[in-house]
Amino acid sequence: MYMHSRYLPVLFLTCASFLAAQSRPALIGRGIDESRRHSLAGNTRPEATARNDGGAVADNLPMEHMILQLARSASDEQALKEHIDSLHDPASPNYHPWMTASEFGAAWGAAEADRTAVTQWLESHGFTVNSIAPGGMTIDFSGTAAQVREAFHTEIHHLNVNGARHIANMSDPDIPEALAPAVAGIVSLHDFSPRAMKRAHADYTYTAGGSTYQAVTPGDLAVIYNLNPLFAAGVTGKGQTIAVIEDSDLYKASDWNTFRSTFGLTKSYPLGSLTTVHPASASGTNNCSAPGVVAGDDGEAILDAEWASAAAPEAAIEVAACANTRTTFGGLIALQNLVGSATPPSIVSISYGECEAENGVASNAAFNKIYQQAVAEGVSVFVSAGDEGAASCDAGAQGATHGIGVSAFASTPYNVAVGGTDFGDTVAGTNSGYWSGTNSATFASAQSYIPEIPWNDSCANGLLAGYFSYSTVYGSNGFCGSSTAKNYGYLVVAAGSGGPSGCATGTPASTGVVGGTCKGYAKPSWQAGTGVPADGVRDIPDVSLFAANGVWGHYYVDCWSNIRAGGASCAGAPSTWDGGGGTSFSAPIFAGIQALVNQKNGGAQGNPNPVYYKLAARRGNIFHSVTEGDNDVNCGGATACFGATQSSGGGGGRRGSNVSYNGALSTSTTSFTPAY
Repeated sequence: MYMHSRYLPVLFLTCASFLAAQSRPALIGRGIDESRRHSLAGNTRPEATARNDGGAVADNLPMEHMILQLARSASDEQALKEHIDSLHDPASPNYHPWMTASEFGAAWGAAEADRTAVTQWLESHGFTVNSIAPGGMTIDFSGTAAQVREAFHTEIHHLNVNGARHIANMSDPDIPEALAPAVAGIVSLHDFSPRAMKRAHADYTYTAGGSTYQAVTPGDLAVIYNLNPLFAAGVTGKGQTIAVIEDSDLYKASDWNTFRSTFGLTKSYPLGSLTTVHPASASGTNNCSAPGVVAGDDGEAILDAEWASAAAPEAAIEVAACANTRTTFGGLIALQNLVGSATPPSIVSISYGECEAENGVASNAAFNKIYQQAVAEGVSVFVSAGDEGAASCDAGAQGATHGIGVSAFASTPYNVAVGGTDFGDTVAGTNSGYWSGTNSATFASAQSYIPEIPWNDSCANGLLAGYFSYSTVYGSNGFCGSSTAKNYGYLVVAAGSGGPSGCATGTPASTGVVGGTCKGYAKPSWQAGTGVPADGVRDIPDVSLFAANGVWGHYYVDCWSNIRAGGASCAGAPSTWDGGGGTSFSAPIFAGIQALVNQKNGGAQGNPNPVYYKLAARRGNIFHSVTEGDNDVNCGGATACFGATQSSGGGGGRRGSNVSYNGALSTSTTSFTPAY
């Protein structure tokens, strides 16, 4: 397929790993003085303002299953990075001896003395310590709002935000100074959930080539991205498990069966399976409750399961779901429990996100560290890059006002960030050349690979402006100021995300705006190649697949029958089904492609990015260049555009290209077709 030659995994820990576990000194070196405090800066939600303040919660409000994220020393962090690099280096004697969760904890978890000191401090303030994760880097604890106020010196208040009621800490928590070297922070003290990356598509018609829309089906996917030769050779994902990470159960598991049977997957690839799991903590703590059906997020869960199966039709798909607690995203609980288990899946897909500057330092660290552990165990982590162009802090807005920002879930060096493209046939006027005039028995009509452009629904999209005969997107005569853009819904922050990591650590200059003491993740050594910016920081996406929701007439179809939550009945032809786009689709699809890789190569691959970038540099037929288009979004506001000159009239904003990011849309980091 497209990975390097087979390997024979050797299941042992290197001597260096054991020595690291045995010799690592404690970071907490003196007695705890409660009067000497250290602020855990960068851990207050932007919504926690006087304007939204609904008053303090009751003192006895339960705050269950909070997560305290521990920290390593800088030297240990560097040593772990080097160890993970060696696991992925074919020239290293340490190549691919994946660790277990307990081995990882012994080698790279926080020192036992530090865990004990932090645990005792929590208990001294009345908290119940539920467990320490097998990886040795998180402590699960529970208490009340009053105990949080007394121990961490921050109040939990009710918030009223856009008509919804929430709770959150009103200031950054702090801890005794003596604990600071060993504590990264509390992952969250609020109930704001990350957003799913699906973009709905409405008012469409399911048609064949030459008409208004082509809905991409599993058969189309297999043709466009050249999966059929693998399927014919028996490489279909057999023996592989893909876990899709969710905070909702499925509305109906039968929707998955309907999807597969309608599109011919059940008959051709009968070994595919679907299960829902609520992964328990390896420590025995009951921190994963069955979430039930969470309206809207159940639509995310089913499309993840369906489209992972479309790319790997005989893989075992696990919907791994935990309920959100009052303080913690259920998807993070599910991921941590899976990675901490004795038998983690070899592939996970995550279609949720939150921009770095709003996610908070401790939560950013939590995702980075669990992904570190995952790849050390051989798990490949695929994450939606996002649906907001380079303005991930402006999700849901009509224009960008927070500048360049990327999703914290996707920007770590230990995951594959999967971006979104659209097909360029409609722009080029060649639509009928790539789609048949009739659908097959399995509703497929694509005839070949279709050249791609960035997915972009915004009025700042130069290709879209040109299509409507506008020579500029700004000013009184620009597309963004036109009635056409307003009436057709193009005043929106909606595009395949990409950009530099800018606020993985540190405190933003202002609410949700990269700056201040913010810093991005350093650029990984493997992220190099034509078109990759020499900016010194991690850039996303790494790869991209089709993810559009209909702006150029193409979108995905899925079976989600929860009509009350926005789905559609799957009782009739696919023309009546739910449909849409977003990197929600591209991440599980690429996870499915990785399942084919794992089957072909005989085992788990860990972080596949080092291989992807090498293959892109050496064998360009695997990756297709995206050289036309942009992911610009409409931009306005004093902090949005980094000094660009103000446009006059119409568009009401500064130059949108200053919140675009085209560097990652290059030969080495774009759309993908396996080579055989």
